[in-house]
This record gives sequence, C-alpha cells and structure tokens, in this order.
Amino acid sequence: MLFAGCSRGPARAATQPSNTPQNVLLITIDTLRADHVGAYGDAAAHTPTLDGLARDGVRFDRAYATAPITLASHASLMTGRYPQGHGARHNGLLVDRATPTLAEAFARHGFATGAFVAAFPLDRRFGLNRGFETYGDTMPRDESGRLLNERPGRLVVDEALGWLDAHRRGRFFLWVHLFEPHAPYGDPSDPAQAARPAIERYDAEIAEADAQAGRLIAALSDQRRDTLIVAAADHGEAFGEHGEISHSVFVYDTTLRVPLIFSGPGVTAAQIVQDPVSLVDVAPTIAALAGLPTFDADGQNLQISALRSPTADTRSPTSSPRSLYSESFAPLLDFGWSPLRAIRRGNLKYIAAPRPELYDLSADPGETRNLVDAQPSRAADLAGQVDAISSATLTAAAAVMDGDARARLQALGYVGARAAGGAVRADPKDRREIAARIAEVTSGELQGPLLERALRDLVRDDPGNPQANLRLGYVLGESDRCAEAIKRFDIAIAGGVPGADGYLGRAGCEVQAHETAAARRSLTRALAAEPGNPVVNANMGMLLSDTGQPAAGIPYLQSALAVDPDLHQARFALAVAFARGNHRTEAAAQAKELLRRLSANAPQRSEVERLLRAVQ
Repeated sequence: MLFAGCSRGPARAATQPSNTPQNVLLITIDTLRADHVGAYGDAAAHTPTLDGLARDGVRFDRAYATAPITLASHASLMTGRYPQGHGARHNGLLVDRATPTLAEAFARHGFATGAFVAAFPLDRRFGLNRGFETYGDTMPRDESGRLLNERPGRLVVDEALGWLDAHRRGRFFLWVHLFEPHAPYGDPSDPAQAARPAIERYDAEIAEADAQAGRLIAALSDQRRDTLIVAAADHGEAFGEHGEISHSVFVYDTTLRVPLIFSGPGVTAAQIVQDPVSLVDVAPTIAALAGLPTFDADGQNLQISALRSPTADTRSPTSSPRSLYSESFAPLLDFGWSPLRAIRRGNLKYIAAPRPELYDLSADPGETRNLVDAQPSRAADLAGQVDAISSATLTAAAAVMDGDARARLQALGYVGARAAGGAVRADPKDRREIAARIAEVTSGELQGPLLERALRDLVRDDPGNPQANLRLGYVLGESDRCAEAIKRFDIAIAGGVPGADGYLGRAGCEVQAHETAAARRSLTRALAAEPGNPVVNANMGMLLSDTGQPAAGIPYLQSALAVDPDLHQARFALAVAFARGNHRTEAAAQAKELLRRLSANAPQRSEVERLLRAVQ
C-alpha cells in the first residue's frame, strides 16, 4: 500500500529507491504537537529547520503516536512494534530484549550507530541502547552534585557533533533526542518567564529545539545530500483540551498527533501525505529506504520513494483503510484507573474505556461528540478489534519498575504512586480534574506558594494521596516547617509511596531537629526500601560521621561512591570522615579526587581546598 502516490491517478507499483542514502539521521523532539510547527499550519511558529525539511521532503499530515508516553512511543518508533509487542507500556519499564531494534539492523549491515538522548526516560537501562555502539545518556549534575534527569538540547547536539566528526568516513545511523518542549517550559522560577503564559513558553522551547536540530543538520555539510533525515515527535501536549494538562493519561489526538517528516535521498520534495500513519511505520520505512532487508514490524513501509510528481497535496488511493492502534496504561500504572486503548480506522476512532467513545474524525476532529449510542454496531466492531490487539490488563511481571527509576521519573512528572489494584477501575474521564491537578503539580510549572497551595488542595480532596503528600512534605521541609512535613511523609509512606523518598524526607527533618536516633531509624528503613541507593548510603554515612562515628560512616560513603562516583557531597563527607579518624593520607586523596571531578568554577572548590590544606 502506498501512502504517497499522486492523487490524480492510480497508485504506481513500488520501486527500489534510485538514490539510496549513505547515512540516516533521526531527530526526535519530545512533547511536540504537530499544530505548533509552521509546516503544519502554525503561522506564528518559529520552526525554520522543520519547515525546511518539509519543503525538501515528505510531510505526513496525520501521523500518530502509539502512546502519549516518551519511552513507549520511542520504543515503537525504534522497533516498529506496538507497545504490547515491545513491552515498554510505560516509562520505567523495559523494552523486551527479544524485540529487534532498528539500530541492531543498521549495526549488522556495517553502519556506525550512535544515539544521544536528553532525558532519563530514555536511559540505557530501559533497553533502547541495543544496537548502538555509542549511547550518550549521561545527565549533568547540579552544583551539589545531584544527578539531573534532563539536559539542554545544545549539550546533546554538542555531544552528537563530536561523534559525527569521528564517523564521517563510513556510513552511519545517528539518533538525536531533544527534550526542550517538555514541561516545565523554560524556567518558571524566573518571575519574568513565569509571567508569560505557559503556551508561549512552550512555543519558545519548540523554537530552541528546532534551532538545535538546525545546528545538527548544518554540521552534515557535504554529507547532507547523502543523508536521509527523519524528524518526528514522540507525542504532543495538552493545555486544557478534554480537561487534560500535560500528557500520558488520555488518548485524544491532542497528545497523539505528531509531526513526521522524511527528507533526503529517495524522497521527492514538497509532498504532503494525508493518509493516517503511525510511528510504527518509521522503522520499516527507514530500513527500506536505506537498502536494508525487510524489517519485521507491526508497521508498514510507507514507500516514500514511489513519489513522482510534485503536487501541493497528495493523497494515496487505498483499497481499504488501515487500523492504527494507540494506548495509555499510565492511568492503570500511575493511579489504578482503567487503561485506555484506541483504534482508528478510516474516519472513525474508538476508545476502549469503562464508558467507551466513538468519534467521526472527519466531522469532529476535536473528538467532542461521542457516537457510541448512535452507532452501536460500528462501536462493537472496533471494540473487538481493540481487544484482539491488546487486553486491558497487564501481568505483574510486565509492570515491574525499579525504585530508582520510579523516583527519577516522578521528578519529571511522569509517574504517580498508586498501585494498580482492584477489580473495578475508574474511567479516567471521571478523574480528569484530579489528573490535571496532579499533572500541574508534577510538571514543574508551579513554584513557591502556588505549588504549596495546589498540593494542599490535592491532599484536602484526596487526603491519602501518597505522591501529593510526599511532595508537600518536601515543600514544607525546605521551608523549615518540619513538624508538619513529617506528618506528610508518614502519610505518603503509609500510602505505599515507592522507594526511599518518604524515609529520606523524614530523616532530613529529624536531623534538622537533632533527633539523630530517629533519623538513623528512618535511613535504615530507606535502605530496606531501596538497597544500594547511593543517596541513602551517603546520608547514613554523613549522619554517622557527624555524630562521632566516622569509622562506621566510611563504609556507607564508600558504597555510595562505588555506585555513583560523581556524588560530590558523599566524596567530601568521605574525606571529612577520614580526617576525623586521623587518616590524613586517605582524606587528602579523596579531596584531590573531588577537586579533579569538580568544574573549575564550582562553588565547592574553596571548601575542599581548605580541607586539603588541613590534612596535608
């Protein structure tokens, strides 16, 4: 089936590309709505890079994600499989190691393979590194040495450009992921930025991602003519449509429709394809255009190379419409609500939910008029198709996520803390207000008093919500209101908040109140919740050292550094513990190592240098 044929005549037979690309560059921009790109109709957008790619290549006007979730969607893009086929149904879960990846296919056929990603949801531990010789996923640290969960696109592109310079002589497959449009947009803690509407700051972040993509393409220089460039997003973003803030819960096209552009050898310029396509089509299409063997996938080879005549609007004649599947298991895994599964066929879209939904997208693109009651036979037919693709349940093994991953994803606003239990599950539509309020809190958009007020509203309406209580506990603790903070941490712990964060927050308040025995008990429980967590070990080591037991603290600090050598606070505390035990040589060695790891302008350097002088 051809998605890009001339609209004035019958489809031509597919042909082998006359100009096979030597290289492939895949650019994914996180959280990018199609309708906020100039080439997709936003006259106010500042997206010259994407617009230029669209002018030079093929723009798919109706491309859809398989899930409004970063890892699940990228896994579909890289494997050509729907989420039930690759296993990563949510952020923090693992891509099935038995599922072939596009990078593995390129590596087998002699391509150099490199990937550079901008956020923790795509960390190598989740499995998308398979097939990449180089996988750049190291996140930066803040001034205290705390590992961050995202990094600026300019740093990602800087790293990718270094790799590109080293691989100009051979064929390559390079993937670069940019995170800018993801919330929070800009820096909401800056009063000048916070005064601007969120959607304006979102558009500014899109412009920055577009500029970084432009740097990358410009660096190809003469290789540009031999390089297939594919630009896509993993999902969109909601700003109140259907009552949703951010993304991940609902499967409306607000968060499923994405830009998808192919440009380069084998692709005719200035084409617009109107037929619905899915991100599962990307891997088999790239493989075909690059001359690789047929890639085993749920998606289809879109046969872009069959385009012949430059028309302003291209629609391929098809014998019958495809069925395209999307889902979100975030409601189940984050809140214990019903998951949402969707299928589109022709102009119809069906959403499987406790109260199912059916929309005629040609007459109602905003998905506002539910036709389930008016067209029950069509709804029943599509419901059967959805169930044939995926059930609404997950096995316990399919939903396992390690504690560190969950905590870091929660920091990015992706994961709630509710266990998926109970036979009767709420329809997310009936919980949209609470979901939107949680998203507003976890997005990072709210700061200071606004954040505290939002959290208090959440715990007033949902007193046992462990995530809201945990976050409120940290807000209170940071402003020296530890008596109330401890109560919030206790509610979060009793509510089953995963990992060590509840105990860590409690211990911090207990240290502040000089209740060292209680703090040690809390840290012991934190270690039981997350054995080997370097932050917990570091805190235990510092507590012991600071309370006159440096020898007992040293093993904890060493354990922390064995897992995370760049945990600067732990290394400084280890040097101090050695000094307190009169192990001056060991103290000096740790201080020198810390100075070697700190940047030249790090504010901690002067304190470390004073310690070094004292023990030498």
